[in-house]
Amino acid sequence: MLTRRTILLASIAAGVSMQNQTARAKPSQPSTPVNFDVPAGACDCHTHIHADPAKFPFYSGRVYTPEQASPEEMSALHKALHIERVVIVTPSVYGPDNSATLFGIKARGPTARGVAVIDDKTSESDLDALQQAGFRGVRLNLATGGISDPNVGRTRFTAAVERMKTRGWHVQLYTTLPMISAIKDLVAASPVPAVFDHFGGAQAALGVDQPGFSDLLELVKSGKAYVKISGAYRASKLAPDYPDVVPLAKALISANPDRIVWGTDWPHPDSVTPPGHKVTDVTPLYQIDDGRIFNQLPVWAPDSAIRKKILVDNPARLYEF
Repeated sequence: MLTRRTILLASIAAGVSMQNQTARAKPSQPSTPVNFDVPAGACDCHTHIHADPAKFPFYSGRVYTPEQASPEEMSALHKALHIERVVIVTPSVYGPDNSATLFGIKARGPTARGVAVIDDKTSESDLDALQQAGFRGVRLNLATGGISDPNVGRTRFTAAVERMKTRGWHVQLYTTLPMISAIKDLVAASPVPAVFDHFGGAQAALGVDQPGFSDLLELVKSGKAYVKISGAYRASKLAPDYPDVVPLAKALISANPDRIVWGTDWPHPDSVTPPGHKVTDVTPLYQIDDGRIFNQLPVWAPDSAIRKKILVDNPARLYEF
């Protein structure tokens, strides 16, 4: 006889089974309304698409496996935030395969640009095709792979600049402040801009005097580097408003408001496979209220003219909208 308890236990078991197979939490959507006027042409400069792995297989050398995040879900996010433009960045889980990012760009149309991941096998004709499709930069993801050797960072940055200098693309880096200090001279001499993700890897708890932050500020002030004031939750543990990020954001903006861009880092992947799990196990996305974090921008930049630079003018110049 089916009792209420048996049905309940069966439902729980089925739910666990489904979760382990196909039923996953959806990427977060804003639950807090935007509380300031977002200028026309505003751009989210850091997002990712995690497409259906049956159609867009993950890279075998990845260090984690994310949940899916579709172009339609991204569009819903931007509608809620009053954001018109987007930059889609190829995440490390695809290696040098930019197909999922291209899929996202095509879905979004002329309001989208891309940042690619390439390797030695990426030909100039491949880059030509990517440029035609809307890509405007290449990304070196040193942080996710745990690359901290300055010699590796210098070699990879130099090689990327060499390939980008005739094309005019920028080189985007997800890395740490010690690495930024190690490549500071190369960035200063680079014929193309460097773009540093997520506050340059600064940790909010350590404040503006932490080692390497002054080097980042100097590069921004000189105009040689852009910084994405994105992924505040990666710099701070003080959710949901991350107040200790304020001094970092204000220092970067004050250094040179013409070299700051903003981004959500949606769909907020957790790039660390939990202990006891395999790399091929799906790691849940962080559930972040992007509306609440977006409302911190007027705290970081109270002047609406500065916010227009960050949201509209700087992205238009950097990504050629």
